[in-house]
Amino acid sequence: MADRADRAGWTSPLRRRRGPAWAEQTPTWRDARPALIADTLKRACARPSGNWFVVGASRDVRPGRPCGRTVGGVEVVLWRSPAGELRAGPGACPHLGAPLRDSRVVCGTLVCHWHGLALDGSAFAGWRPYPVHDDGVLVWVRLDTVGGEEPSERPVVPARPAPGSGVDAVFTAFGRCEPQDVVANRLDPWHGSWFHPYSFVDLTVVREPRGDQAGDEGDAFVVDVSFRVAGRLVVPVRAEFTAPDPRTVLMRITDGEGATSVVETHATPLTAADARQPRTAVIEAVVAASDRRGFALARAAAPVLRPLMRHTAGRLWRDDLAYAERRWELRSTGRFPG
Repeated sequence: MADRADRAGWTSPLRRRRGPAWAEQTPTWRDARPALIADTLKRACARPSGNWFVVGASRDVRPGRPCGRTVGGVEVVLWRSPAGELRAGPGACPHLGAPLRDSRVVCGTLVCHWHGLALDGSAFAGWRPYPVHDDGVLVWVRLDTVGGEEPSERPVVPARPAPGSGVDAVFTAFGRCEPQDVVANRLDPWHGSWFHPYSFVDLTVVREPRGDQAGDEGDAFVVDVSFRVAGRLVVPVRAEFTAPDPRTVLMRITDGEGATSVVETHATPLTAADARQPRTAVIEAVVAASDRRGFALARAAAPVLRPLMRHTAGRLWRDDLAYAERRWELRSTGRFPG
């Protein structure tokens, strides 16, 4: 009887919605005011990051093998101790500069493959470790010479669904632009239905950021949008976009299916600040949650779902990186209209 009652009270998250044809949508260019986007971006860039940079997914740094990354032109090597603790430091061996990303991890010690110099994560011969943080989804490294800010003990990690309650996936892409161009893309929600009609239907900005409340929940875009699943089937939600630090934009579903789910978009510079051809990594973490009883099956199927989640993110970023790269091209040649 209880099972029958559960089925009787169950409602599908899917809705049928035709939506207007692409060319029949209400134009959004008047609402997407360059000054508003620029002011919101300026406030985001003024928030402290503590010199912390996202370098990848937590599961990318596996026991027994090093992982190499470049942040702001600085080579970084990461590995784990036998207990799984994260360690990081300069990516060049202090002996003759060998790339430590190609070395081996032996019993938690990084052993250079050129001459066998061993690093256990403590300072040695001019090599000094970098502060690191593993939040369970993403890995962060603190580079004070790159960030140039007052360092903080921990990065600004957005609140997420409770550990173990969601399914997470991390997507990474690379573009010829600067972090601010990636952040600006996410601070322009009005392009959603026009630029991504395959994913979004009936996107409406119901509240814009309020500059007089910068830094709190008032400095956010609130959006009503329907995520397209297939054909006319959509999932309507309300979402909030905020920028907690200069290189991060957070989308949180606040109402509708999957409330509390988040999409964290982190923009990590790969090249130095004065590079003529800047490159930026987009590292996007999706943490999906639901209070539906059947969501336990989704958690169990996480290894199968993660490639699909990354594919969905990749489709969006194929276009959004074109947006960010175009923005940088116009800025770098003095033609940016904003």
